[in-house]
Amino acid sequence: MEQNSSFSKNIKKDFFSGLIVFLVALPLCLGIAQASHAPLFAGIVSGVIGGIVVGALSGSRLSVSGPAAGLTAIVLAAITKFNAFDIFLCSVIIAGAVQLVLGFVRAGKIANFMPSSVIEGMLAGIGLTIIIKQIPDAIGYVKHSAKELDEMVDADDGFLMNTITNSLKHIEVTAVIIAAVGLIVLILWQTKAFKKLAMIPAGLIVVLLGIGINQLLKMNGSGMVLDNTHLVSLPIAASFSEFIGQFTLPNFAGFKDPHVWETGVVIAIVASIETLLCIEATDKLDPHKGYTSTDRELKAQGIGNMLSGFLGGLPMTSVIVRSSANINAGARSKISTIVHGALLLICVASIPVLLNMIPKAALAAILIFTGYKLCKPSVFIHMWKGGWTQFMPFVMTAAAVVSLDLLKGVGLGLLISIFYILRQNARIPYYFQRSSFSNGELIKITLAQEVSFLNKASIKDTLKNIPNGSKVIIDASQTQYIDFDVLDLITDFSNTAAADRNIDVSLVDFKNIYNIPKTASEREIVSDFVNANEVPKRSSGNYKKLLKQLRNEE
Repeated sequence: MEQNSSFSKNIKKDFFSGLIVFLVALPLCLGIAQASHAPLFAGIVSGVIGGIVVGALSGSRLSVSGPAAGLTAIVLAAITKFNAFDIFLCSVIIAGAVQLVLGFVRAGKIANFMPSSVIEGMLAGIGLTIIIKQIPDAIGYVKHSAKELDEMVDADDGFLMNTITNSLKHIEVTAVIIAAVGLIVLILWQTKAFKKLAMIPAGLIVVLLGIGINQLLKMNGSGMVLDNTHLVSLPIAASFSEFIGQFTLPNFAGFKDPHVWETGVVIAIVASIETLLCIEATDKLDPHKGYTSTDRELKAQGIGNMLSGFLGGLPMTSVIVRSSANINAGARSKISTIVHGALLLICVASIPVLLNMIPKAALAAILIFTGYKLCKPSVFIHMWKGGWTQFMPFVMTAAAVVSLDLLKGVGLGLLISIFYILRQNARIPYYFQRSSFSNGELIKITLAQEVSFLNKASIKDTLKNIPNGSKVIIDASQTQYIDFDVLDLITDFSNTAAADRNIDVSLVDFKNIYNIPKTASEREIVSDFVNANEVPKRSSGNYKKLLKQLRNEE
């Protein structure tokens, strides 16, 4: 009985979450189609398939797929080049087939190598970009030019500040009121005072209030009423046959064109990268910290894109804007994703007139609040406390996602992370223990876990400065990898330079694959000091400390 109650509760949450995601996804599907210069219905087709088909096949509980702005430039260029949308659909089918192959060869594992600081930066950057790009809709600015639509359509690519500046010159008071009321509701719904109302999704209240305010002004004949340019705009079919007629079938002659194949492969690569990034980010946002099979996700996306191409839809990816809205709305399972896809299909087919009453400002309020949750100050504080190695990749990724686009931002973040890894690796090539006796020096050098070519200079400098007549132990027991340049340096020192300078060397616990020549054992090296009734002068630390000591003694 308790299980049935829990299941019923989760179904309700998933249904309402699906409703909120549907309301968020609807204008994005239309906007991306418009920015791509594709039929508006193509965006809806992609959203429906992304919700129902990919939602059912995916291993992710909370990820939501649909047309993505990150592919807009590629899609626009391809449609312009082919001069026919039905030819372009062949590229979408090819992209899906390539993704399916990538899933079977387990290419999804690449997502496991993404540093958490870069993922956090990507999320924060997307959050900031969502807020910035929703400001025009929140204040009632109508985007007129195709260029502005391309810039403002979604949160996956960068923005131009002049679009924001222009929007501030064209403010609609009613849109501002609707957005402000919506944000107040969303904020209040998070407080303890409104906990009893938590079962009613705040996003739904925001949409209903937005419709209510505008319709009230309309009934009173107010000049402040929002016109159609500030409302959701769905294509309306007069009959079922006219609705079916909105589907575009591919022109299979396109498969003969090598450029169609080339475009398909490019779409597959970019869409797969975006999907893997978003899946990784969604798992991070998941309150239950679920794990999604990335290979299964690529297969699901591949099937979805093939079907989308056959039915006249745009290429799709997993999209973090929809996914984070889904999580924030309280989704518990993939049912919410499927519900959002089903609602897109049902509502577009049956009640487009009612949906066209929704003010864009109400949807903007939902997205702005979603964006804030991704980039709230506590995230920046947490990363700052992690030190520069965490904070710099995080903040640079966020900045690049906002000013450039998602892929370039993540690429920059990865480069910065790699820089810090190499820098850290170069900074600590070894630790040492030094014992100074009256009859000589005993220096034990314990190599780090990873010794790369970047460490060659510091190790060379150390060996050069070791006092003549010393006894040296070089210990590789903690080391997993040693660059062969460094190995050559150590063996040359042991075989030649050490003998010339009367230095006894013991090379300890080097892996057999390195073929290190046999040297005196550690016991033999220390035997001269074991029986000495002398307390040596000892010191230890990292390589910088040892080098400083050796140089000062010259």
